[in-house]
Amino acid sequence: MNTKLRQFFIFFIGLGVSIGLDQFTKHLAVVHLKGQKPFVLIKGVFEFYYSENRGAAFGMLQGRQGFFFLIAAAVILAVLWAVYRMPAGKRYLPLMCSLFLLVSGAVGNMIDRLTQKYVVDFLYFKLINFPIFNVADCYVTIAAACLVLLIMIYYKDEDMACFALKKKE
Repeated sequence: MNTKLRQFFIFFIGLGVSIGLDQFTKHLAVVHLKGQKPFVLIKGVFEFYYSENRGAAFGMLQGRQGFFFLIAAAVILAVLWAVYRMPAGKRYLPLMCSLFLLVSGAVGNMIDRLTQKYVVDFLYFKLINFPIFNVADCYVTIAAACLVLLIMIYYKDEDMACFALKKKE
């Protein structure tokens, strides 16, 4: 298997596993938490609390499913373009992992929006009254933080040149 094909294979395997984990945890939340009192893991700190989010992060933009679909589609297309342009090799593995986590989060929540018209959230940090979130949200947050660190610290300009659009002469 050539290295570029292997790179796409690894990307899509990672994508499948992470989306599967997100959907599995949401299924568990529906089965075990819906209609129930929150399951307290650490009293006053962290609980599993079922919630149906019809908006974006922190419940913003309620009922704008078409908008979320377009944003997710744009993210997916941009990431696929980046993976296509990315040189094969171990140097770009952290970037590829960050990108498949970003897409996994977008797709995981998009699946919920398309099938149920809301996103299942169930992780709640009660200590700081942080908005309820899910595994897909964790993927997006971790991916975004990693991308910032990778681009600012790890990769040099010449490493990122492969993503530059070529000027027409």
